Formats: sequence, C-alpha cells, structure tokens
Amino acid sequence: MGNTSCVLFACVDQASIGVVERSGRFEKLAEPGLHLFNPFVGQWLAGVLSTRISSLDVRIETKTKDNVFVQLVCSIQYRVMKQHADDAFYELQNPKQQIQAYVFDVVRALVTRMNLDDLFQQKGEVAKAVLEELEKVMREYGYSIEHILMVDIIPDAAVRKAMNEINAAQRLQLASVYKGEAEKVLQVKRAEAEAESKYLGGQGVARQRQAITDGMRENILNFSYKVEGSSAKEVMDLIMMTQYMDTMKEVGNSCSCRNTTVFIPHGPAHVRDIGEQIRNGLMEASTAQLDIVD
Repeated sequence: MGNTSCVLFACVDQASIGVVERSGRFEKLAEPGLHLFNPFVGQWLAGVLSTRISSLDVRIETKTKDNVFVQLVCSIQYRVMKQHADDAFYELQNPKQQIQAYVFDVVRALVTRMNLDDLFQQKGEVAKAVLEELEKVMREYGYSIEHILMVDIIPDAAVRKAMNEINAAQRLQLASVYKGEAEKVLQVKRAEAEAESKYLGGQGVARQRQAITDGMRENILNFSYKVEGSSAKEVMDLIMMTQYMDTMKEVGNSCSCRNTTVFIPHGPAHVRDIGEQIRNGLMEASTAQLDIVD
C-alpha cells in the first residue's frame, strides 16, 4: 500500500490502483494516471495498491502418515484484483500472514493422510488442493491466487540418508543383474565360438587325413603298377619307413625340442611294429563302422 496524501493532484503509477476516499469513506478507485482531488470536500488519495504479481514463500513443517517429519516449501504467486481493490485495501491488514495461515492449514490436513513416497509422487495434487482452497478464500478479500508451486520437500536428515542407501542398494542390485546377464551372454557366445572352432578344426583334420589316405593309396597303386612282384604290404612298409624317417628329421629340427630329450624306439623292427599297429587300428575302425551300419 502507498502512503496517504492530501493534495490537489496525485499520480497513480502503471500496474497500480489508487483508493480514493471522501470524508473518510471509500468513494472510487483511481486508474493509473494523473488525478485531481478536491480537498475542500474531503476528497483525497487514501492509498495505492500494486497489481503486479507478488510471490510469497512459505515453509511448512509437518508429519506424514508413516510418521516422517518433513519440511515443505511452497511458493504462492498472488495479485490484487483491480475490480476488488477496495476489498483488498480495507479487509486485510496483513494479507501475507493470512495466506500463510491458510496454506499451513490445508497442507497439514493433506500431508498427514499421505505416506512419504506418495507425497513425493503427488506433490502436484497437494499444490492443486492448496490453490483451490486458497483461491476460494482470498477472492473474497480482493486477491487472486495465480499459481502455487511445491518447490521442495525436505525429509529429516536421517530419513534422507536411509533413502539414499536404499536407492544405492537397489542400483547395485540392478547392476549385478545386468553384469550377470552380460557374463552369461559372453559365456554362451564363447562356448558357441569354441564349438564352431572345434567343428571346423575337425573338418580340417578329417580332410587332411582323407588327403593323406588318398595320396598313400595313389602311391601304393603307382608303385605296384611300376614295380612288378611288389605287394601292397611291402609298399606300405616302405611308405611307413619314409614317414618315420621324416618324423625323426622334424623332431631333430624342431626349435621347441632343442633343450628336451625325447626317447623313441629306433630300428626297422620298431617301424614294422608301428605299421602293424596302424593297420590294426584301421581294420578295427572299419569293422566298427560295418557293425554300426548293420
């Protein structure tokens, strides 16, 4: 409110409204601009009210339904209604105190019926309820409530610490689940890759052995054809002797075996024994395959 004045001329600023009295009684409202008054008949400017939006921050301490003490910070934005500026001027001595009292009453009535988690989730509903109640009451006194914002909800320090610990534990649990799923996928992919590698390796070994067998068969046939009187067994023994000597050469030239002593039975008789063992193994394998087919 502005100061009263008893002059012939008075100027009301923009975004303001003047209250004019005559002989101590309300006469009219003065719009922004220059106004002429007649002090001889008791006409004068009793006061000026701003029509700008004002903001009032209210801090309320209350208890929730689950017995948690919290502090709520509300921001109330209000203004004087031009058409009812006389009510705002004469009815309330301290409008901020009146608004604060109504906010206290409504918030404490609502919050005590809500749990802490519900309060955080429904703070917009609390602000809406306060707005409706406050708008209904303050309109009678010439004030319009524009907005009410629930700025902050501050639980007790111990409660905040407990909530943070619960949140941290939940996030760690979720991270463990994700980590376990990632390790599971990694192990599955590793097993699939290993199986595929062994499958391809087996195919390579099978092709290699097939090529060796085809080559040996071709060499035996060529040797038997060119050297008359030679049997397949003799040709096989000769090939085994050649392979044996090549193996001995590779063992001697191997870098990984330079500092290692390898004991291998040597002599034609041993080569013959190795050949017989290989032939017996091939015959047993062929017999097993025939039994399976039968």
